[in-house]
Amino acid sequence: MNGLLITRNRRFTIERIFARTQDWVGSLRQSAALLIGLLLIGMWVLIALLAPMIAPYSPVEQRLSERLSPPSLSHPFGTDELGRDVFSRVLYGARISLPIGFGVVALTALLGTTLGAIAGFVGGLLDELIMRLSDAVLAFPSLILAMAITAVLGPGLNNAMLAIVLVLWPEYARLMRGQVIYLREMEYVTAARAIGVPEHRILGRHILPNAASVILVKASLDVGNAILLAAALSFVGLGAVPPMPEWGAMVAAARQKFFEWWIGTFPGLAILTTVVGFNFLGDGLRDFLDPRLRRGPR
Repeated sequence: MNGLLITRNRRFTIERIFARTQDWVGSLRQSAALLIGLLLIGMWVLIALLAPMIAPYSPVEQRLSERLSPPSLSHPFGTDELGRDVFSRVLYGARISLPIGFGVVALTALLGTTLGAIAGFVGGLLDELIMRLSDAVLAFPSLILAMAITAVLGPGLNNAMLAIVLVLWPEYARLMRGQVIYLREMEYVTAARAIGVPEHRILGRHILPNAASVILVKASLDVGNAILLAAALSFVGLGAVPPMPEWGAMVAAARQKFFEWWIGTFPGLAILTTVVGFNFLGDGLRDFLDPRLRRGPR
């Protein structure tokens, strides 16, 4: 008898998992933005992983006899002023730009959500201090402030990443603070307090998990923004240091090569498709994670 009940429970669990999987797949099919974003990002992730096998040349190999060659069969994206293959450099650039985006957003989300959760849950003077600090950072344009911080720290990719983190964290702090203030007044939080659940457990087990979807959507949108900011810093000479094949630095190298259009066009298209992919992903995740939008009007 017990064996029969266990078999039925297992079958019921498998059926529920299968039904939920079908719902998710159906929702994915209905979200064109999410599919486009996943395809574009998946393409660049594969390129980054397989770049050593796909690239026909080393990204730093110089062939001065072939410098400034237009696109051809041997060099699909042409060569730059030092005879380096632009196609190979664009492929290897994905191994730099994508980790920059993911790493910066992970650090920014960790810092911002932690400070925002503390501000919203504790309140009082600590809330005022964190919010006034975030207001001071948000008072400056993101790119200008990131340039100023990087100029103080010194040019370099690590300093550029740190500058972007310091510029973007207030957005996560304010977003998380608003979510915490809203969720801490919900009935299930009041019930948890009534039965004596400690405050730190209420925050960690009841409030933060319910705010995670909003932060996830924000983070998916900001990966593209972080890549764009890092490329902009490299463009003005404050980010990646040559001969690193970073997309922004490659675009910067084409500033004085107007007639050699291929030097800046292809890394620019790489930045464009990556940023667009993450924007589509963020929009699609917002629709996918919102039950009201997923179910549609009744």
